Amino acid sequence: MMKLKTMMLSVAGAAAAMACAVPAAADDAVYGNSFRAGSYAVFYHTSATDLAGPYVPAGVNFKAQDLETLYVGYVRRLTSMFDVELALGYPPLSKVEGRGPATVGSVPYNGQIVSSARWLSPTLFLEYKFLPESSKLRPFIGAGVNYTAFYGRESTAQGNAGLGGPTRLSLTSSVGPAATAGVGYAVSGHWHVYTSYSISRVNSDITADTAGVERTAHIKFGPQAWVLSVGYSF
Repeated sequence: MMKLKTMMLSVAGAAAAMACAVPAAADDAVYGNSFRAGSYAVFYHTSATDLAGPYVPAGVNFKAQDLETLYVGYVRRLTSMFDVELALGYPPLSKVEGRGPATVGSVPYNGQIVSSARWLSPTLFLEYKFLPESSKLRPFIGAGVNYTAFYGRESTAQGNAGLGGPTRLSLTSSVGPAATAGVGYAVSGHWHVYTSYSISRVNSDITADTAGVERTAHIKFGPQAWVLSVGYSF
């Protein structure tokens, strides 16, 4: 988590520098657009059906590892109380650990990295902001929809060995609900800092094809994301 801590400190340091550089007088200007950038810490709560298919022992399962990546977002002001946010992250490399038996055949499995993939996962939120627009601190809640598409799917050498040879992976795309809650603070002028916590539903069907032998599973990733960001309004 050292990389995440460094990113968090950088965002906090940038906010502090802006607060010192710009007078803290009230700014009554209303801006219609905002860009945000910061850190995305993603915590998975994975649940999956056991891998099913020929030559697969009972109990072969998976768990996605937590990760951190770059957050970017665009926010459009609708009214004094409502915003629309398009939240994005730099497509991270998500690694999947084997869960279940200690070995598959004679190959170590439980706790081993058996596959990886990158995902593109934009989320669109409608957000309600509390307190008047002149307030420095404004909590908000939101609901919306998430779309997730997977690419760069690979079975590792460990995964290939457990499945009996080079394996091609496919994961179906996902569309599901999402929700968020957070708070924004007006540092000064155009600049703000934000922190939020979001949840979304991301489900996918996995197919592992080893020389024409297919095994399948259904996985619920259950991602939850903590965001710390700096925003510029205009």
